[in-house]
Amino acid sequence: MRVVRRAVVLLALGVSACAGGGAQYGTRTSLSCVPYAREVSGIRLQGDAWEWWAEAAGRYERSDRPMPAAVLVFRRHGDMRDGHLAVVSRVVRPDEIMVTHSNWLPGRIDSDQPVVDVSAAHDWSLVRVWWPPVGALGRREYPTDGFILPQVAQTASR
Repeated sequence: MRVVRRAVVLLALGVSACAGGGAQYGTRTSLSCVPYAREVSGIRLQGDAWEWWAEAAGRYERSDRPMPAAVLVFRRHGDMRDGHLAVVSRVVRPDEIMVTHSNWLPGRIDSDQPVVDVSAAHDWSLVRVWWPPVGALGRREYPTDGFILPQVAQTASR
């Protein structure tokens, strides 16, 4: 799987496993969500996480439907001043995905974590995210822009 191969690259960059953490939960890292999402997804965008949606315009396809290896872009919201990026590892149902992301919990990479669409329009514009410390979905709802799809950049494909 592409996500697993990319994770091997991250390990080569010096990411080590957390004591007591499994392969899918709680790997220690110093990478923020942006370089992690870039490496795992292959999407080559720059800027803070919240800037990726606009940065992708005309370069990558954007969607309100998830697919594996797509990047979910979280808007700036509350204490999350830089936004957040999470890479879809799989689609469970139309309203639930599993993601792999870095620094949702500071200094960690967490794989296959549930994210649920709670938007009124069922368009993934508002989500709830798994919170590992309690082993359940967090109570907060986070606004998102949608998914940047992992195909070859549109400008490079022509």
